[in-house]
Amino acid sequence: MGRKIFISYKFSDDNVNNISGSTRGSSNVRDYVNEIEGKIGSSDHIYKAESDSEDLSDLTEDQIWEHLKDRIYDSTLTIIMVSPNMKEYFKLEKEQWIPREISYSLKAISRKNKNGDSVTSTENALLAVVVPDRNNSYSYYMDRKSCCSSGCITYKNANLFSIMSNNMFNLKEPNTKECDDGSIIHHGDYSYISVVKWSDFISNMNKYIEKAYDIKENISSYTIMKELS
Repeated sequence: MGRKIFISYKFSDDNVNNISGSTRGSSNVRDYVNEIEGKIGSSDHIYKAESDSEDLSDLTEDQIWEHLKDRIYDSTLTIIMVSPNMKEYFKLEKEQWIPREISYSLKAISRKNKNGDSVTSTENALLAVVVPDRNNSYSYYMDRKSCCSSGCITYKNANLFSIMSNNMFNLKEPNTKECDDGSIIHHGDYSYISVVKWSDFISNMNKYIEKAYDIKENISSYTIMKELS
């Protein structure tokens, strides 16, 4: 089944691993988005984000936001590209595009159609795709540890926007286990925003897209934070 996909990302973050096909000399996050856009173009999915060739420089910030809201409203999945410099710590979250896009993605928005009837969107499924840093490492955000005998993955959510971290580990009735060292690990779909490494996502895109929709079908099982702090 084709899905309508919006992508939220920090265009100018170039602290990422070089990806083949970049036309900029060194890669930035937009090059990874181009890769996804290409895969979507050869699938049944519909790409709802802006393309690299689009020029929005003549628009005001308010006009750009209206343009983005239109696209998010008509999408059903928002992919969030996690990258090392995605977050500007000197700015409030409500002043940055990514958190605003996530917040809007999580809301049921009512609009009038051409017949004057009210049409309400549903909350989007959300999927975080972690881009490797310049050293081809994901450890700036996710790291494998030996918490239990089977190992575990730790997530450095302090590096994320709060609207992201608040929608992770937010299953109302989590399935947890205490390791010998006292660490608590979570099993199953414990976050509304599921997380996947770029290398895994790009090799099996549909698997992770459908997983995000499976989680969305059970949205009432999660404590959802929709507003920006």
